Amino acid sequence: MLFTERLFEGSKDIWESYLEHPFLKEIGEGTLDKEKFRKYLIQDYLYLKEYTKVYCMGVVKSNTIREMNMFYEGADGILNDETANHISYLKGFGENMDEIEKYEYHKNNESYTSYMKNVSLAGGAKEIISVILPCTWSYNYIGLKLKENYKEFMEDSFYKSWIEAYSSEGYTKFTNEWIDFTNEICKDLSEEEERNLISIFRKASIYEMDFWHMAYEGSELAYV
Repeated sequence: MLFTERLFEGSKDIWESYLEHPFLKEIGEGTLDKEKFRKYLIQDYLYLKEYTKVYCMGVVKSNTIREMNMFYEGADGILNDETANHISYLKGFGENMDEIEKYEYHKNNESYTSYMKNVSLAGGAKEIISVILPCTWSYNYIGLKLKENYKEFMEDSFYKSWIEAYSSEGYTKFTNEWIDFTNEICKDLSEEEERNLISIFRKASIYEMDFWHMAYEGSELAYV
């Protein structure tokens, strides 16, 4: 069994529950309150700033030029590709992108990004891969499942572009490259190393669920 298969098995219960979350089900059906989506996009845009910093720590902690290139290209992809869909939607909501960067991070967002940065500071490339992979991989997993399960709602959906972004051939290729890279880097692990990396992956997967819950349930934020 590949290491990433063991990662998935260790968090399968959480990942399957993503698909039952009302935020994602309503995106699939095209019925999600647009105001909830706007708030989610703002928090996710802020999240991506911090997420990119963790990739940059991967460059610092890399042992080879290949590793450095993977983390560098990952950071570049987030800043120049993934954020583009956020910007398009947010501008459609009338948001000013410079102002968004001044908004307050929701506590769930702050907890998640702080955890990732702490892992990246304390650990090496293997730990960094294990803490960043749940976001990239689960979004592709979710995008593909939504596209498959809600295809009858897709054509005229406000959320079509969002679903297509994370189920696209390009994003799937990016995800698979990171899965392969994880298996390449995380080989010949001791039992203790493997347990630790699986634990990091699972905790980040739980934070992903907390993010969906934040997006749907919300709370009073400074910019609302």
